[in-house]
Amino acid sequence: MPLSEFDIIERFFHRPERSRDDVLLGIGDDAALLAVPCDRELAVAVDTLVAGRHFPPATRAFDIGHKALAVNLSDLAAMGAEPAWGTLALTLPEVDEAWLQSFADGFFTLADRYDVQLVGGDTTRGPLSVTVQVLGPVPRGRALRRDGARPGQRIFVTGTLGDAACALWQMQAGEQVAPRLLERLNRPEPRVAFGRGLAAVGSAAIDISDGLLADLGHIVTASNCGATVWVDRLPRSPLLTAQVPSAQLLVSQLSGGDDYELCFCVEPTKVAALQALARDCALAVTEVGVIEPQPGVRCRHDDGSDYQPGVRGFDHFA
Repeated sequence: MPLSEFDIIERFFHRPERSRDDVLLGIGDDAALLAVPCDRELAVAVDTLVAGRHFPPATRAFDIGHKALAVNLSDLAAMGAEPAWGTLALTLPEVDEAWLQSFADGFFTLADRYDVQLVGGDTTRGPLSVTVQVLGPVPRGRALRRDGARPGQRIFVTGTLGDAACALWQMQAGEQVAPRLLERLNRPEPRVAFGRGLAAVGSAAIDISDGLLADLGHIVTASNCGATVWVDRLPRSPLLTAQVPSAQLLVSQLSGGDDYELCFCVEPTKVAALQALARDCALAVTEVGVIEPQPGVRCRHDDGSDYQPGVRGFDHFA
């Protein structure tokens, strides 16, 4: 007998043994009941991943489960929030028990790392898509926002940029993809611990999902200012340098997307505190630019010459 919607929920997604103390009522009712501390604000993020749009149809179910949660954890990291609760809406073309088990394993392996409890959601039949919502508290008045950038602040990014875009381009071209590059595409690492510490140091932040230029553009637009990015200083992995022609390196780093690193702004007086936080989190951070009064995002080489990017980032409807 095929599994029903409620059989799927009970078998693959209901985990009463992993309940958090602040979950008063989880999966099994019309809505979850959550206890939010009175001295906290609630950060809420939601993303949808669609087969053939956000991941190739041949992507492993474990990786889809990981990424569907990771991209939302990355959003909360950019706000300086602590992830706590999640919901999942899963649309399936058919019931494949092996696929469901692998998807759940990928989702919960990451959820358990960050003590995120799945508290509700929905399952339905249709083209494969995954919608995850993550909620988490942040100290009142301390959330990182996009509108906090001011002229003179330094712009930093975590990790390295361009690996995920390189992997996607190679896959689309039918080329062999290096395992480490494929991992950066399929299993992004949300910078949760760093983001929570950054709330005390940073002024504005965003996670890099659509490309550095596009996402930094959101910060300067919200903050009514502009920026210069020093393109020769962008951090890249040795593998990216080896895999991508030199003419394409900056394209992948500035416009490629899917990195899920953090881009953020810091007052010059707080750079030392930022560096201490990065050491505590064992995470590389790189200064890549400066916030300026003039609107727009400009790209320059270290010799002062301009760099004109052909594409500024990903847009679902462009």
